Amino acid sequence: MADDKLGKIDGEYNQVVLKLNLKDKEAELSKLVKLSEEADFWDDNRQAQEVMKKIAVLKQRLDPWTTIRHSINELKELDALNDTSLKSEMDTQISLLDSRLKELREELKLSGRYDDYDALLSIYAGAGGTDAQDWAEMLYRMYSRWAEKNGYTIKLIEQTSGEEAGLKSVSLDVSGPFAYGKLKGEGGVHRLVRLSPFNADNLRQTSFAKVEVLPKINQPSEVDIADKDLNVDVFRSGGRGGQSVNTTDSAVRLTHLPTGLTVAIQNERSQLQNKELAMTILRSKLAQLQLEQHTDQLSALKGPNVSAEWGNQIRSYVLHPYKQVKDLRTGYESKEPDRILDGDLEGLIESYLDHSARLEQ
Repeated sequence: MADDKLGKIDGEYNQVVLKLNLKDKEAELSKLVKLSEEADFWDDNRQAQEVMKKIAVLKQRLDPWTTIRHSINELKELDALNDTSLKSEMDTQISLLDSRLKELREELKLSGRYDDYDALLSIYAGAGGTDAQDWAEMLYRMYSRWAEKNGYTIKLIEQTSGEEAGLKSVSLDVSGPFAYGKLKGEGGVHRLVRLSPFNADNLRQTSFAKVEVLPKINQPSEVDIADKDLNVDVFRSGGRGGQSVNTTDSAVRLTHLPTGLTVAIQNERSQLQNKELAMTILRSKLAQLQLEQHTDQLSALKGPNVSAEWGNQIRSYVLHPYKQVKDLRTGYESKEPDRILDGDLEGLIESYLDHSARLEQ
């Protein structure tokens, strides 16, 4: 009776199962649930919280697909009865199921390895002096406003202020559903063209800032860094944190020897806290390199090509002589840069996800 429509829906569902690795995620969820039921589970409160958070994320992703599977099976059973009096109701239910499946297929845009992780977002002022530092602060406000509007939480990790205005750099911890998946397309060089507020002649100025977006890797087991590949330096903290910060060698600098990646953290009170945060950031940087270089082996990684990044802008924001924001990868354009700089990034985010999905097909 409804074999053709149901068969098509069933086939699409099975494709999604493979695409999203749902069976592996179900096995992972089952393993974590069993772990959470062990008597000593809460002895390590921090570890337990991480496990419970992962369980919640997996359930959030799996439950809708489980419901789809049950609905398909129920409709198949009804269809097998070949009862013509059920035709109208069956057609209605199949139509609703088809619409729901189309909605859920949008998740395929956020099915990357780390898309459901929290994100570490850093902004670095580039060429352009004080204007570039002001531009970095404008981007900081843009992402903060986006997070506020969409229910994400932002925690400041570190920031370095400019001499006259703005920021030389700022690093943020962004937490919420699919934070990395939503923000990953923001990584790259952002270019601003405007009349400079720092120039006595009010001349047009072009400024650059680099945005780095990493998946936040909390668990050491996810990116296993060998001790022999790690160099640890400690030094005396300075700046933000108060006088007590400066009295001990609490700051930590980690260097991953094979790639040359370095991470220095000094904002926490203790050396242990700084080292833990630095390790999280280093694991996250290595995970991002693995994604970019398409390898699961740390030994195969090459260091990032820093010199090439600054000339490879991904987006231009023009405030003068006309108003426009254009993403150079996707072709997305907006004539309302003020709205985007106030945190309305959904059009840019969706266009990047659509663009990435087309490239993968």
